Amino acid sequence: MTTNSSRWLTALFGAMALLAVGCSSLKTPATADVAVSKAAVDNAAGAGGVQYAPIEMTSARQKMVLANQAMAAKDYKLARELAAQAEADAKLAQGKANSAKAQAASDALQEDIRVLRAELERNL
Repeated sequence: MTTNSSRWLTALFGAMALLAVGCSSLKTPATADVAVSKAAVDNAAGAGGVQYAPIEMTSARQKMVLANQAMAAKDYKLARELAAQAEADAKLAQGKANSAKAQAASDALQEDIRVLRAELERNL
């Protein structure tokens, strides 16, 4: 065997090994992906996502249901995709909830400042 053909065979076997690993990962259960996404949905709900971002929370929860159905059907690629989408929706909901809470706190602080200024002006 020549040096070029042995390099070619080595490269071919390496590529086949990578392909086999890549394809097998699509067939393995997406349990971890779904669990991480479920935790993100739960965290968003706990942060007030249902109150401040109901559309995003509904979307995240629906996608989690579909991801679980895909897991049961052993369609792990679809389960991963849906879990990732659910996680993104949940993170958006959590961000909106945190933003709304920060805005409410800012509004309350501004009102307190206004009241204090009015008191100061009245006392002068």
